[in-house]
Amino acid sequence: MIRSMTAYASAETQGPAGTLSCELRTVNHRYLELSPRLPEELRGFESALRERVAARLSRGKVDLTVRLRGGEARGESLEVDEVTLGRLATLNRELAGRFPGMQVQLTELLRFPGVLRQSEADPEAQQAALFEVLDRALDALSATREREGAQLGAILRDKLDAIERIVGQVRQWMPEIRTALRARLEARLADLRQPADPGRLEQELVLQVTRSDVDEELDRLATHVAETRRVLGLKEPVGRRLDFLMQEFNREANTLGSKSVDARTTNAAVELKVLIEQMREQVQNIE
Repeated sequence: MIRSMTAYASAETQGPAGTLSCELRTVNHRYLELSPRLPEELRGFESALRERVAARLSRGKVDLTVRLRGGEARGESLEVDEVTLGRLATLNRELAGRFPGMQVQLTELLRFPGVLRQSEADPEAQQAALFEVLDRALDALSATREREGAQLGAILRDKLDAIERIVGQVRQWMPEIRTALRARLEARLADLRQPADPGRLEQELVLQVTRSDVDEELDRLATHVAETRRVLGLKEPVGRRLDFLMQEFNREANTLGSKSVDARTTNAAVELKVLIEQMREQVQNIE
């Protein structure tokens, strides 16, 4: 399946410590490179988070940002110690008669040691919330990658059709080109002052025609077109395979140009290289 490496997605959920949001931004990269930014209270889940992302993505530079808003700033909650508070209330009643003007402020009461205690958020609940929002962001990212990948696949198939047309044209031209090459060689040999040996002449003609023969290059180009179409239909990441195929395409186009003895095949080689370069630019963005 063709998936682009350039995409953006986000998701949000309510966690035990507040609103948890996740943003993913990806661009093309030869390998998978993940750069996570997590709140301090979620830093302990980074290793598990990396594994979860790697299970879904195979290539691309991934910027992952997790934000925590609302709730307790550090994933903690404040609880009143009822026992301590009850003791303070009893003490207040006992002292009220002796100090009738005494007043107790709430803020002062809460500052008394032991009245408020902090309880840590449940780590399992934190991890579950983090993975839930991460999975939804990854689902959205994959959907975006697949939509853009479908567009890239359509572009590549159009380029493959164009390559096939050029290969077909060159095949049609080759008998005429060989005949013209033979005529040119015979004309040049006829200008020699001394007559050439017929056997040697025939050997030279065969050698020159063999050197300019491009049937093998045309066959390989046709094979690469068929293989690229097959790879585009696979359900797994195919970016690296397509990278290799682009190199093979370029090699055959270069050889076709170097063997050219006719302006038409020279122009065809140039057109092929333009198409292959356009394909290569698209392939660089495929996972």
